[in-house]
Amino acid sequence: MLITRRTTSVLLAAGLLTIGLAACGSDEESSADPGKPNDKEITVYSGRNEQLVKPLLEKFTAQTGITVKPRYASTAQLAAQLVEEGDRSPADVFFAQDAGALGTVAKRGMFSALSEATTAKVPQSYRAGNGQWVGVSARARVLAYNPDLVPADQLPKSVFDLTGPAWKGKVGVAPTNASFQAFITAIRVQHDDAKAEEFLAGLKANDPQVRDGNGKIVEDVNSGAVPVGLVNHYYLGEIAKEEGTTPEALKVKLHFFPDGDTGALVNVAGVGVLNRSATDPDVQQFVDFLLGTEAQTYFAEQTFEYPVIAGVPGPAYVPALADLSVPQIDLNDLDTLDATVTMIKNSGLVP
Repeated sequence: MLITRRTTSVLLAAGLLTIGLAACGSDEESSADPGKPNDKEITVYSGRNEQLVKPLLEKFTAQTGITVKPRYASTAQLAAQLVEEGDRSPADVFFAQDAGALGTVAKRGMFSALSEATTAKVPQSYRAGNGQWVGVSARARVLAYNPDLVPADQLPKSVFDLTGPAWKGKVGVAPTNASFQAFITAIRVQHDDAKAEEFLAGLKANDPQVRDGNGKIVEDVNSGAVPVGLVNHYYLGEIAKEEGTTPEALKVKLHFFPDGDTGALVNVAGVGVLNRSATDPDVQQFVDFLLGTEAQTYFAEQTFEYPVIAGVPGPAYVPALADLSVPQIDLNDLDTLDATVTMIKNSGLVP
C-alpha cells in the first residue's frame, strides 16, 4: 500500500499546544548535558511524517556517517514537549511541519541563531527574521475545483467569497486538519479575530462538506462529489501518484487566490537548532543537507512541495513559488494555534 502523509497524519486537537501536555519520552531520554560534542549522532524531533522523511534521513547518514535518532510525533505535540522539557531536552533539531510551531519554540528562547550563510539560502519570507529557524520546503493553500462543475471564470477572487450564497453546500473543508487551522490563524494575523470568527460562522452557515483531511477533499472534487475544496497544493500530486497517473491527467484543478488573499497562504516546514547544539558541526551538516540540492529536489519530486532554495525547480504542475501572490504575513506570528483550534470548535465546524 502506498503510504502518504494523509494516511498517517495525526490530527490536532484543542489541547496539543498546551504547555502541560505530557511528554512522550522517558526521563532518561530527557536528561541531557549542555554543550553536546561532535559525536557523529544527532537527535531530531520530527513533526514530519516518518514515511515521507525517513528516506532523507537515511541518505544523510549514508553520506556523512552521522546517525540520526528521530522522534516522530505531530508537530504540535513535539513543540509542546520541547517547551515542557526546556533545557533538559535531548533534542538537537526540531524538524517541524509548520512555521507556527517553530515560532512557539523560538519565542521561548530555545533556538540558537543560525548562521547568515545558512539563512541567506532561503527567501526572507520563509525564515525567522532573527535567524532562529529556517524553512526547508513550502506549501501553498489553494482551492481545488472540478471544471465540469465550476468553470474557471466563475472561481472566487477571494477565499472570503466562499461564505456567499453561490457556494452553499459546495465547499469541502477539513477543520481538524493542521493546514486549515494554520490558515484560520493567518486570517487572525492578517485581519483580526473578528474576521476569522465571521468567516468560520459563514462557512458553517453555508453547509460545508466536512472531510477528515485534504486528500479526501481532492478525491471528492476529482470525482465530482464536491465542486471545490480548500486544501494544500501538494495533495494533487499525491492523489495522482496513488492512481498511477499525472496531476495534469486528473479532472481536479488548482486555483491560486490572487492579490495577496489570505487564501493564498504559503506555509513552510522548517528546522530550528536547540541551544545545546548551537556549535555542533553534525547539526550544521544536517541543516546544510536539508537546504542542499539533493534534499530540495526530493521535496519537489517525492512530496510535491516547493523547494525554498534557488536553482531547484518546483513540481511541474504548479506555478513557481516566486510567482505566487502570497499574503503579507510573518510566519512567526502563526504561533497561536491553540486559540485558533478553540475558535474552530466554537464555530461548530468540529462536532
